[in-house]
Amino acid sequence: MIDRRLIQNFDWLLLLLTCAIMTVGLATLYSALFSGGEVHSAVLKRQLYWLGTGLLVMILIFSIDYQWFERFAYPAYVVGILLLVAVLIFGKTVSGSKRWIDLGLVVAQPSELMKPLLVIALARFFARQEKRGGYRIRELWLPALMILLPVALVVMEPDLGTAALLLAIAVSVILFVGVKPSSLMLLGGFALGCLPLLWFLMKGYQRQRILTLLDPGRDPLGAGYHIIQSKIAVGSGKFWGKGFLQGTQGQLRFIPEHHTDFIFTVLAEEWGFVGSMLLLALFLCFLLRCLNVARRSRDQFGTLLAFGTTAIVFWHVVVNVAMVLGMLPVVGIPLPLVSYGGSSAVATLTCVGVLLNVSMRKFVFQK
Repeated sequence: MIDRRLIQNFDWLLLLLTCAIMTVGLATLYSALFSGGEVHSAVLKRQLYWLGTGLLVMILIFSIDYQWFERFAYPAYVVGILLLVAVLIFGKTVSGSKRWIDLGLVVAQPSELMKPLLVIALARFFARQEKRGGYRIRELWLPALMILLPVALVVMEPDLGTAALLLAIAVSVILFVGVKPSSLMLLGGFALGCLPLLWFLMKGYQRQRILTLLDPGRDPLGAGYHIIQSKIAVGSGKFWGKGFLQGTQGQLRFIPEHHTDFIFTVLAEEWGFVGSMLLLALFLCFLLRCLNVARRSRDQFGTLLAFGTTAIVFWHVVVNVAMVLGMLPVVGIPLPLVSYGGSSAVATLTCVGVLLNVSMRKFVFQK
């Protein structure tokens, strides 16, 4: 028999915000795929399929008590690592990177799956190793290993953007649980000291992206083309935008990947500053609601789980929008529930399922 309190504590507002963002995403994707009076319906149908699959996964996730996630956190983490290793061996190469693996029925991107799995593993560790006053460096060696292993595997694909995102999500969780000030300063100094080494370890095209960020005009028809065209599209929308299906930069295909990583430019051109701010306001309300779920959780694992999944969505939105506006280098980071992409859609809705799960069970006191 279903506990009535589960239904009473269901977060309908969070679900409504999720559906609102998905609706905006589908409308924007429709426009991005519209050209010459026709729509690339096959791509749109695939996105609807992935969103439907993601919703089913979301329902499955919030139907299982999240305490089961704590029990199987480490085995699930190991499965994620094995999938990342499998990508390097058997992965499908696209544009010089091995990021996808054929699992028979679907072609998946394990690095997307690794984000929630890493959060669950870190939540289990810190929930059972709680330290008042913060952690010292020597007490963080195990979570550091848990973080650096998937980051290193993703860098080897190579996918520097996703690796940086994994690192940002994990660091957010660590800062949330608390680090002693002296240890935090040492870690910060170490990170800054590694920057020159990171520069030399980067591949040529990755260095080019950073140099292009500083001066897009140095190679306007090559590395700087994305950023220049993206800024033109966003700026041409002005305050009110050109109107639905009336964008020129997107319709005429001046912007590469305008239906995936650069889909925000389509929305900004057609709906202008007002439309862009409305979408960002939806994301802000969504993130604040997610943080409210973390705040109201009755146990440490649930709080860390909710905060970590919130960090996943937060960093995706920040990095994608900053990239489109020319504030960060061009990396393959999609805009959650807006950009076309199966792995991203399913992973984001998995995060929503986790948050709904924690919210539904906030009345349960754990030991």
